[in-house]
Amino acid sequence: MRFVVIGGDAAGMSAASRAKRNMPELEVTVFEQSGDVSYSACGMPYNIADPRRKIDELVVREARVFRDKQGIDLRTGHRVDVIDPDRGQVRGRSSEGGEFVEPFDRLLVATGASPIVPDLPGMDLEGVMCLKSLQDGRRIKAFLETHTVKRAVIIGMGYIALEMCEAFVERGIQVEMVKPRPIFLPWLHPDLAAMVRGEVEERGAVLHTGCGISGIEEAGAGLRVICDGPALEADIVLVAVGVKPNSDLAAEAGLELGPSRAVAVDRTLRTSHDTIYSAGDCADAFHVVTGDRVWIPLALRANRAGWAVADNVTGRPTEVRGVVGTAVFKVFDMQVARTGLTPEEASRAGFEPAEVIIKGRSRAHAHPGNTTLGVRLVGDRKSGRLLGAQMVGREGAAHRINAPAVALHAGMLVEEFAQCDLAYAPPFGPVWDPMLTAANQLLKAM
Repeated sequence: MRFVVIGGDAAGMSAASRAKRNMPELEVTVFEQSGDVSYSACGMPYNIADPRRKIDELVVREARVFRDKQGIDLRTGHRVDVIDPDRGQVRGRSSEGGEFVEPFDRLLVATGASPIVPDLPGMDLEGVMCLKSLQDGRRIKAFLETHTVKRAVIIGMGYIALEMCEAFVERGIQVEMVKPRPIFLPWLHPDLAAMVRGEVEERGAVLHTGCGISGIEEAGAGLRVICDGPALEADIVLVAVGVKPNSDLAAEAGLELGPSRAVAVDRTLRTSHDTIYSAGDCADAFHVVTGDRVWIPLALRANRAGWAVADNVTGRPTEVRGVVGTAVFKVFDMQVARTGLTPEEASRAGFEPAEVIIKGRSRAHAHPGNTTLGVRLVGDRKSGRLLGAQMVGREGAAHRINAPAVALHAGMLVEEFAQCDLAYAPPFGPVWDPMLTAANQLLKAM
């Protein structure tokens, strides 16, 4: 049997490796259009922050290891341009210009996602960057090493934008951030968002919300971002307004698409065609809380889905239950975490949400190093279910968020969550953990 994979990062290489382990005689071929496979994209902002580190330290496993030790036919520099489900083949071109045709019995589309680049003048100027691939990271790092960069403008204020704000500031670069929408981190409760914004501004970054952007132009030896407010001068501009699934190849092959034009898959990761699977940032998923299809591109889902595809291809029927959107990021000394639904998302899904926001403590009140931990919990008045959680603080948020995430997967009631036996010691939290305090308050609100 011939198993072909399009895309050589998290989902693709996880699937290829596991399939080969499950069935050593399986013919596994992977096509990757770039020269990079199996790397930690999430680590790029932290690597860029440190000029002493090489970007290739983020490579988890080199291509030669997959070829020599695992027997995978990994072809880097090979772009697939056509999927032909009826003939059971893919067609494309190598970076050297040669065309190829490869038959398959089972196919995995793991084409990932691409950064959204606004259709505005100047986006192609030297010094205007995005950060998604390892090559993007190389490009940014090389630019910082070969140019005098004192000012950076970041277009966007999401996860990557804020992580890169920290990276630039760590390198002594003055940062201004700009976005057209008026609300900073709109999915976060305003009280918690204010904690994050205060941290960013205390580190010297200047935030411009509600500023429409009309383009970028050259300004002497640097760049100028033209927006509704004052023009923003920069030596480098990072465009970080989000990503979109690379689903055009699948759509042209007639595969069904789901939310945000991600490739629609069932719980076995099978697409609308029996022999074709999809996984990673290009594919959708089911939300555990709502049961609806969602597109939430995160690393754990990509790796887990890759494993599930491999098991299904090699005769080990496997389903992936779904996601709850658990995510965490760091900006300077602040941890920002979320899982499940916001009240607005809950209302759209048909729930009757109630919410509470509390300010607890990260350690016992008399223990040194005690800091504020903001917690938001959301529950359903009709069923009593826990629906979501958010946390912001200088410590304790990143790993605490896993408790409500597990509760969401278990379908727990808020009352049940409030009765959980959580660990206590003064260096790690008060007797009544802030999550338990919030759960008890939420019970009253419901």
